Amino acid sequence: MEKILEVGMHLILDGYCQDSLIIGNLSEVHKFLDKFPEEMGMTKVLPPYVFQYQSSSPRDSGISGIVIIAESHISIHTFPAQNYLSVDIFSCKPFDAEEAIQRLTDYFNLVEYSHQLFDRGIEYPSDLNLSLPLVIEERLKNLEKMVHT
Repeated sequence: MEKILEVGMHLILDGYCQDSLIIGNLSEVHKFLDKFPEEMGMTKVLPPYVFQYQSSSPRDSGISGIVIIAESHISIHTFPAQNYLSVDIFSCKPFDAEEAIQRLTDYFNLVEYSHQLFDRGIEYPSDLNLSLPLVIEERLKNLEKMVHT
């Protein structure tokens, strides 16, 4: 059965870096969000919004930021005390996920990471009889992916 509507790709990456110098630096996180969209062929709509969060526990403190792109958004959350970051890239325009992962790995000096890539925005017909084959097909594809990982 054929998908009715597919809105975009969503890459989620969680990683650990070698040191916290970059992920603990507001300017570096801002620079990443400012340059990354163009490097990936995306269109910035607004400048990045980046802020530092100070928790009562240094372990939970960090930097968060987002840049709105014409295709959707890119966000990042860093936790320097843990050398940890999480990044979301959601784009209705297809992008090279492997290139994005490589750029993230290089820019933040990641030594360990995991990622997930999702197709977003799949809509099904409102008629249950028409929707069921689509749901079954999607579930079978997901099971097949799980078997191969």
